[in-house]
Amino acid sequence: MLLAADVGNTNVVFALFEGLEIKARWRIATDPRRTGDEYAVWLLQLLKIEGYERTAITRIIVGSVVPRAIHNLAVLAEKYFGLTPIIAGEGDAAWGFSVDVDEPRSLGADRALNAIAAHAKYQGDLIVVDFGTATTFDAVDFNGAYKGGIIAPGINLSLDALVGNTAKLPRIAIEAPRTNSVIGTNTEDQMLIGVFWGYVSMMEGLIARMRAEIGRPARVVATGGLAILFDQHTQIFDAVDADLTLEGLAILAERASR
Repeated sequence: MLLAADVGNTNVVFALFEGLEIKARWRIATDPRRTGDEYAVWLLQLLKIEGYERTAITRIIVGSVVPRAIHNLAVLAEKYFGLTPIIAGEGDAAWGFSVDVDEPRSLGADRALNAIAAHAKYQGDLIVVDFGTATTFDAVDFNGAYKGGIIAPGINLSLDALVGNTAKLPRIAIEAPRTNSVIGTNTEDQMLIGVFWGYVSMMEGLIARMRAEIGRPARVVATGGLAILFDQHTQIFDAVDADLTLEGLAILAERASR
């Protein structure tokens, strides 16, 4: 079985694959200081709870946007599983597609993995929207080449900035507004309308501009934690694929093992 680790700025998601099927997944807060031993104490217990022996894991792949975390995950792989991890984007696990931007090395692992999985699963030109700490919009052409994209503050970052830089505004949860009205009658509703519908409008506007610039029909694939919530309130997405980044890791691991 394959153990995949997707290291984001906020969380590390581990997934256990049999082929390209996810059998189990676990999430832990990202902390570059967390040691391989600490990961092991947590992960080995979860494997046992799910009924898996560590010996069932024959490959490990790591994709990370937090470089400092890679070493400790490599220690986890080598010390507790006796495996040398595959590092996404390196060696036999190079991306394998054209990166048509000014600084190809600056492409984040998560965005590259999304491009790999989206091209493998969907046809034609694509726009991949990933709701993470930042929200990214990536253009992938019909050949699978990465053509560039957009980085915007994630909705929680936007809300943190609003609350953190004002004296009286309260902290609110991200959810759909309770009514369709965009004229709020209390502070909390006004904040939620501004953050939520403002974000929807930003997405729809940016995607419309990207489609116009691409000049060909482009499907929009959304991934990340808030994709399902936003999908209920906009028609802009053609597909919502919550596991896109993890599936990219599994596809890349298969390629690297050939």
